[in-house]
Amino acid sequence: MYSFNMKNIVPKDGLTCLVAKATSEESMLWHRRLGHVNFKNINKLVKENLVRDLPLKRFENDQTCVACLKGKQHRVSCKTKAFSPITKPLFMLHMDLFGPTFVSSLMHKKYCLVVTDDYSRFSWVFFLRTKDETSEILKNFIKEIENLVDKKVKIIRSDNGTEFKNNVMDEFCREKGIKREYSVARTPQQNGVAERKNRTLIEAARTMLADSKLPTTFWAEAVSTACYVQNRVLIVKPHNKTPYELFRGIKPSIGFMKPFGCHVTILNTLDKLGKFDGKNDKVSLLVIP
Repeated sequence: MYSFNMKNIVPKDGLTCLVAKATSEESMLWHRRLGHVNFKNINKLVKENLVRDLPLKRFENDQTCVACLKGKQHRVSCKTKAFSPITKPLFMLHMDLFGPTFVSSLMHKKYCLVVTDDYSRFSWVFFLRTKDETSEILKNFIKEIENLVDKKVKIIRSDNGTEFKNNVMDEFCREKGIKREYSVARTPQQNGVAERKNRTLIEAARTMLADSKLPTTFWAEAVSTACYVQNRVLIVKPHNKTPYELFRGIKPSIGFMKPFGCHVTILNTLDKLGKFDGKNDKVSLLVIP
């Protein structure tokens, strides 16, 4: 019979064989000693022989660490659906409101309402002075878009904000036969389509303002431009088409687009000009689609 110590066996590749299992008390002791690092990381330190004086054992989490629950607990992300049953525009609309902004826009607006179609990801933005304007804007928008596209809105998904959950919207949706879906309180990831669209628009607007060196008061114009452009250039999976083509049925034209904030001259048609007077106005304008 041959006897040898398994703890001293280290293969040529530098990896240590984990054969002995640490007790529950020993695992929790080293877990606490190492700053509550996860057990997968501890076992990797042992297996790849990355530190010294750590027992060559397999550490397992046999009991709950209350301190880790208090310090590390977080929300589980909502998994995206691999396949969407929605096959036509306007069947479901996602909507959200962001604001108030620290700086009012040129038209004294402080809120922005973003509406996104689930199928095509085509978006619309509306700017408001107060949240109270939301219900009337949504009613007019739904009536207008249903008439233009000749399709009906079936479902509206939003958070539990009072701008969406009120008697005016309830009565309107009851008359139109529109189903309401609300995300759980303090769980914005359930309204993920609208939240991601808000973030995309805000980041694009912030970038365009920085590039054009314009003041923040132009934030509404930047958001409107970002929405206009993204409807025509983003690619929607799995259709591999732009939101504009999915919603309108034709490919968008983008050859006329100019950089946000570039200066142009306009034809002066108001003043009476002489034959040799300049036809362009002296004031430059900002190009905003």
